[in-house]
Amino acid sequence: MTDAVFHAQSDPHLLGGRPHEGPASKRIVTGYGFWIFLLSDIVMFSCFFAAYAVLREQTAGGPKGAELFDLRSVAAETALLLLSSFTCGLAMIAADVRNTLWYQVAMAVTCLLGLGFLALEFREFADLVGRGAGPTRSAFLSSFFTLVGCHGAHVSAGILWLLTMMAQVFAKGFRADIMRRLLCFALFWHALDIIWVAIFSVVYLLGSGA
Repeated sequence: MTDAVFHAQSDPHLLGGRPHEGPASKRIVTGYGFWIFLLSDIVMFSCFFAAYAVLREQTAGGPKGAELFDLRSVAAETALLLLSSFTCGLAMIAADVRNTLWYQVAMAVTCLLGLGFLALEFREFADLVGRGAGPTRSAFLSSFFTLVGCHGAHVSAGILWLLTMMAQVFAKGFRADIMRRLLCFALFWHALDIIWVAIFSVVYLLGSGA
């Protein structure tokens, strides 16, 4: 047995002859834990997608998606949300280099893009209700409003979180705990983009061609 192996076995802080680094940093642990939360959220959305897939033909004699959806408006919503993901990434880069000005600018643009997305979605919902295609009209519309509305509620919560992070950085700077919260926010916002791409593909594109 070599001296290195003997030393590693006798000292619990050594592993394979190298110093043991100890527990992971709080940033890694926080990110990992938040991924678990996001996965649970994705499971919930998966249930909504499954319900929509089962009920999309249950129109009770009412209008189908092809008669209701305006793909131009939905495309604009998609563009706004994808652009907001890009500006959110720019904000995180600015935070990493501790550039407060560009961080605040990028987060403000992200907020405006998110609000634009919500405005278009609200207009779409109001138009559907005005045309007698509200969530109580059929099982298809109930599942549609539940799925898309739940995503919109997440975007609304994300905007409130975004404004909170802007205020915290303004008041306290880029402290370690704030950087961890920013990491979680960025994961959340990008996850909303992924879910919206699925909604755009499954609900609107397939629905418009039905």
